Amino acid sequence: MSLPHKISTLLYCFDSKGSVLLLERAQEPNRGLWSPCGGKLKTEIGESPYACACREAHEELGLEVSPKDLHLAGIISEHGYLGQSHWLMFLFEVKVRLDQVPPDHREGRFQFFRPEEISTLKLPQTDRDSIWPWFWEHRGGFFAAHCHCHPDGTCDWTLEESIKPGEING
Repeated sequence: MSLPHKISTLLYCFDSKGSVLLLERAQEPNRGLWSPCGGKLKTEIGESPYACACREAHEELGLEVSPKDLHLAGIISEHGYLGQSHWLMFLFEVKVRLDQVPPDHREGRFQFFRPEEISTLKLPQTDRDSIWPWFWEHRGGFFAAHCHCHPDGTCDWTLEESIKPGEING
């Protein structure tokens, strides 16, 4: 399937109580759904995923972070998402804890949720089915997964790498 390939970062941010910050998206993709904030890499200038994550943290959250403040939690590739594009997404947990909800942004509005509330929210189906469960299972470790999205809305997932917390030597 010949579609554009988009590269993005997602920022998994928490407060000191362990609640996760999500954005109710006001724009496509996933308008009206809750997801971590983030954005597309500026590939035309050769921006790295870490530089993109730092830029997005500043633009969307008003948070100044450097690569050392980020943990690469996962990489997701999606083939034919919504029949519109292929995606390569870098999932970063931001180590800095937030102490307040960021102001509304052109991308949408922010709110903190306890981990057990996530499953009750309007989420993108791929997030609900696989990305969130793998994020929680691997939090502090790393995972990589590929999703083949079919025109009928079904998805075939492959977990390509799985390093759970405590399994990393170093």
